[in-house]
Amino acid sequence: MSDNASILVGYSGHAFVVAETAVENDISIIGYSDKQAASINPFELEYLGFEKDTDFIGWRNNNSFVLGIGDNLLRQNIAKLIEERKQEIKTVIHLSASISSSAVIGSGTFINKNVSVNALVVIGKNVILNTGCIIEHECVIEDAVHIAPGAVLAGNVFIGERSFVGANAVIKQGIVIGKDVIIGAGSVIIRDVLDGKKIVGNPSREI
Repeated sequence: MSDNASILVGYSGHAFVVAETAVENDISIIGYSDKQAASINPFELEYLGFEKDTDFIGWRNNNSFVLGIGDNLLRQNIAKLIEERKQEIKTVIHLSASISSSAVIGSGTFINKNVSVNALVVIGKNVILNTGCIIEHECVIEDAVHIAPGAVLAGNVFIGERSFVGANAVIKQGIVIGKDVIIGAGSVIIRDVLDGKKIVGNPSREI
């Protein structure tokens, strides 16, 4: 392995999307880490072992990392492990995404195809903004959040750590979403949501 090459963490569905975008951005991925070697290897990457093993070869060189993990808590925990090792986690942004020059994007974040991030938005670390979602002006998204495809956050929305906003959900302007919240696909959120709640439907309700 050469210095400054990147290792993909995880190697299944979400990781395939991240890897494709990374390659399009000329990020050199020389292998992947996971609990075991993958049965499907569309990018013909070398299996490097499991990043939590003490003898993981990815720690031996000055490699950067690309997060390919969809689960919010797991992604955050692995990011902390990499940071403790003083190694870089790359931000990966698809070339078709529209990002305001006034937006702040945290390290390790993945922004997929056709995402819009508008004025004065603040995105934390290790966030996923998935295909075609819209993040309107002055929204704040904390670390390790996942905004699923087609979701819309109107202006001044706040999303707490590790929360998940499902596909095509709509969150009204000014709403505050707590930590570890799950918002179901297609939900319409017009009231604040407390930490740890699961919300579905239109009109939305707690389950």
